[in-house]
Amino acid sequence: MAGKKSKTKKVAEDPNSRVVCRNRRARHNYEILDELQCGIELRGSEVKSIRNNKVSLEEAYARVTDGQVWLYGCDIAVYPQANVMNHEPRRVRKLLLKRSEIRKFAEGGTQQGLTLIPMKMYFNRGLVKVSLAIARGRKQHDKRQKLKQADDRRAMQAAMKRGG
Repeated sequence: MAGKKSKTKKVAEDPNSRVVCRNRRARHNYEILDELQCGIELRGSEVKSIRNNKVSLEEAYARVTDGQVWLYGCDIAVYPQANVMNHEPRRVRKLLLKRSEIRKFAEGGTQQGLTLIPMKMYFNRGLVKVSLAIARGRKQHDKRQKLKQADDRRAMQAAMKRGG
């Protein structure tokens, strides 16, 4: 018995690979068509703030300008210990994509009715990554219909569990 390992022990979460922030309203407000992971150009104090979960993607969006993809409206809080070398919280940040990805994916965001939305920000092997989605905005009646379908689905599952 001494040689067996306990299965109840949880594996320690790797701090270099974890989701920091999700844009929770994006799936409600937009119909997601395609998703892509990309890097982001940051300053040192920004990375420290992201490690402390001081980031918000709620009002963020991306735009293609001069063949580059830029992230607007992402709020990364000021890091208090970086007094003089601190960053501006809502500055425009460059997203790192290959030219072919920009052509195929991001140019779709310039089409009528399509938008580039950051879905989540996470660490992957110690590097900060952003999951960028191309999406179409939902109308109010589409949002109501989606909520109604989810309620109906929940009601059916509950009825199945009761033995119906």
